[in-house]
Amino acid sequence: MTIRPGQPWGRPVPRPPDLVVVRSDAEVTAALSRKSRTPVGVGAGDLARTLGVAPGSNESFSGRPTVNEFSIDLLRVYLDDRPEAVVACAHVVARAPWYRGHWLRGRILVVMNAEFVGTWDVAPRGHPNDGRAEVVEVQASMSIRERLAARRRLATGTHLPHPRISTRSVKGASWTFERPLVIVVDGCAVGRASSLSVEVVPDAALVHA
Repeated sequence: MTIRPGQPWGRPVPRPPDLVVVRSDAEVTAALSRKSRTPVGVGAGDLARTLGVAPGSNESFSGRPTVNEFSIDLLRVYLDDRPEAVVACAHVVARAPWYRGHWLRGRILVVMNAEFVGTWDVAPRGHPNDGRAEVVEVQASMSIRERLAARRRLATGTHLPHPRISTRSVKGASWTFERPLVIVVDGCAVGRASSLSVEVVPDAALVHA
């Protein structure tokens, strides 16, 4: 069951003897997709930081008799008319390619299951098990100067509110873009698309941290 406001999240459990520890968000989704269903330990990445693993701590599970087990949601990501979904555990980013300005120009769309993207606290209200995703959208009209100022505030999550940055919580949503944008899922570029759909899958997996 997805978490409700005020409820505790996660529980201590004996460390699984076959625990597989991964070090990035992309490795989390890859490990969860394996048919073996081997228990996954989240040692680094943006989901890990959201779970309370300190950045750069090189979290080690060896020698720990117990670990914390968390139920998490996942995101199903569909690009254009491709029938196969890409799965995300942390976030989905749609932004201009480098030659069109990357994050300095044009529309930026971020769909957050976790709270962080690298050192940026993009979605302070983001929670990986509330059955919803936080959508943060930067308008194309936002100037370079405004973007640089917002970037400086991202580390502390104080970039919001902003008149050219909109936020909302969704269980699923679709978007279309005037020109194809680069789609980055859990830190890995998966292609360009003119349309994007994201669906939240509640309680989709268990991870350990």
